Amino acid sequence: MEIKTERLYIRPFIKKDIDDIYEIYKDKNVCKYLLHEAWENSDKEKEFDKKIQNNELSENSLLSLAVVLNDKVIGDISVWYTEMRETVEIGFVFNPKFSKKGYARESVYAVISKLFDNYKVHRIQANLDARNTPSAKLCENLGMRREAHFIKDYWNKGEWTDSFVYGMLITDKKKNK
Repeated sequence: MEIKTERLYIRPFIKKDIDDIYEIYKDKNVCKYLLHEAWENSDKEKEFDKKIQNNELSENSLLSLAVVLNDKVIGDISVWYTEMRETVEIGFVFNPKFSKKGYARESVYAVISKLFDNYKVHRIQANLDARNTPSAKLCENLGMRREAHFIKDYWNKGEWTDSFVYGMLITDKKKNK
């Protein structure tokens, strides 16, 4: 999947992206609400290789996409099929140095549009730590509904955390252009 927006190029990761993506994932604040810890320099190649390998969306593989601004990777959008028919989950992480400029909304909206228009997708959902206010705001700004707030349902990084589930149907996307 490759997408060009007004300002961004969204594509699978390539080898030269390693330092830009490491800049994002080495930041402990960025990884605070993710399921994994911040990347260490010693692990960056192993972790990045997973991104390279995840280059196609299918029932058996997830897709990791680089969000590129002027040849710099500023974000990572991942998409994978869930066990529910025609349902995908979307996750996203962005370099905080590029926040408050609309890049996250622009890129995630473009990916959502492509999924609904070019794949057999009925529903897109996002599951996130309820403390992750920026991601929750992005989901709402994209027209996703908060469908659930689970209380202390997920054990992560030594503590029970609340989760939000956001969802969007293909009919919702058409209303939120």
